[in-house]
Amino acid sequence: MDYGPLQRKLGYSFAQASLLQQALTHRSHSALHNERAEFLGDSVLNCCIAHELYLRFDQMKEGELSRLRANLVRQETLAELAQELELGTYLHLGEGELKSGGFRRPSILADGLEALIGAVFLDGGFAAAQRVVGGLYASLLGHLNAESLGKDPKTLLQELLQARKLPLPQYAVIGTKGAAHKQHFEVECQIPQLAIRTIGFGASRRIAEQEAAQLAFAQVST
Repeated sequence: MDYGPLQRKLGYSFAQASLLQQALTHRSHSALHNERAEFLGDSVLNCCIAHELYLRFDQMKEGELSRLRANLVRQETLAELAQELELGTYLHLGEGELKSGGFRRPSILADGLEALIGAVFLDGGFAAAQRVVGGLYASLLGHLNAESLGKDPKTLLQELLQARKLPLPQYAVIGTKGAAHKQHFEVECQIPQLAIRTIGFGASRRIAEQEAAQLAFAQVST
């Protein structure tokens, strides 16, 4: 398998190809799997994100920083980042997991991404892992609002509408394209009472919904 496209998306080329291979191998596939790298990657990721938040929000208290970090490293967020990398395309899964669609299961994608970060750490050290994590999270960190304490756009939009005593937004998938393991979704968000309709795109339905919600939130809050 050609891992070149994946490494280019990561912004990192492995010196030890075996580490990358193992990081992408699920336990259902072989005895030499990625669980130990996942364990390591989880800790490295938490440290990288904690450091980034510490630098960005110098007035924020410990509990607030912890809530922001928890939102950024939760399974759902990791799975979305993995989908953006099309990580499912590269995972080595056992026959049973392949048949059941394991390449798009959030838990497997999230674990695979953590294992990948652990493998980068083993191959290139902490600085390399920090650069990779920074690249993966660049968009999320760039749009992070300290006042929202890690709340996603859908939650923020819902709270804003509830505060104004308006009905909740309506989401609908209006288009999909691509193979099952690398689908892209087009989702609309409608708030009929305000004549607002926005469209979001993403590698998962949730990513597309979040983008549409963020666009709607910007319109409602202006």
